[in-house]
Amino acid sequence: MPRARTVPDPSAAVLFDLPASSAGHTKAAPRRRARTAPRNPGRPHLDDYDDIERDSYLGTHHPAWLARPEFGGSRCIPLCISHRRLAGRRTLPRAVTHWLLDSGAYSELYLKGEWTVSTADYAAAVRRYHEEISLLEYASIQDWMCEPHILAKTRSTVYDHQARTVASYLNLMWRDDTLPWMPVLQGWTLDEYLRHVDMYAAMGIDLTAEPRVGLGSICRRQSTREAVRIVETLHDLGIRLHGFGFKVTGLRSAHHLLYSSDSLAWSFSARHQDPMPGCRHKACSNCPVYALTWRNRMLRSLPSWHQTSLHTPS
Repeated sequence: MPRARTVPDPSAAVLFDLPASSAGHTKAAPRRRARTAPRNPGRPHLDDYDDIERDSYLGTHHPAWLARPEFGGSRCIPLCISHRRLAGRRTLPRAVTHWLLDSGAYSELYLKGEWTVSTADYAAAVRRYHEEISLLEYASIQDWMCEPHILAKTRSTVYDHQARTVASYLNLMWRDDTLPWMPVLQGWTLDEYLRHVDMYAAMGIDLTAEPRVGLGSICRRQSTREAVRIVETLHDLGIRLHGFGFKVTGLRSAHHLLYSSDSLAWSFSARHQDPMPGCRHKACSNCPVYALTWRNRMLRSLPSWHQTSLHTPS
């Protein structure tokens, strides 16, 4: 029996932040982007998303890494960096490789209990990154995680966080639908994630038509049986998932079900190890040589049947 479609409560209308130019008239649903893969140097244009390489984005704290030559050229190592690390900078690096923008949602909600960055300010910042840094492949929306400790911070419910996450996607698309916004699925149980798929659908958003959909509230339990079941179920629906913060244990179980993932685990690992031979710093937690070595070792550690189409540079 098909699932009943969940329609957001009408009171959720207060979540929508239409641009001032929309006042006084009803605006149609955001225009959907053409279903084509990003056209970036080193990444040939493909008409079928199923042929796109599954990418492992290397997380970094440092905006300058976007311009470092060892991540570009034939290697084309994809990077992931947070809006919190880019916001407010007078000058921005020019990227040599494609990259993913993390909105900094976890830090925002964990530290402040709410989003303090407006839709307009975030959209304007992403427009600047797109133009000045270039090669921005995906920009995560201002989503709302559903981990129990985050709900305790916001004093809210899973349903409310899901409604706010859908509203964020729509608000950002209304602001600027030419930017590569990546919708995000949130929940805690499998049924809640499926409900969130239906909530997007009720607003006219078919997640199977999106080039990438972020999967939230999973990274801290990614190797559990329940988490793998959630990933498998959403994958079987035809949703091209991006796994936020996936570590080696989670990737070994679910990498073949993800179209991409990102991780800063290399930095945390390096904090508790001696520096690599030849490195003069006290720890390699900010070392690009260590980061590349960790990424290659991580990818090669995955079961061979999980590595279909993986980009694993030598």
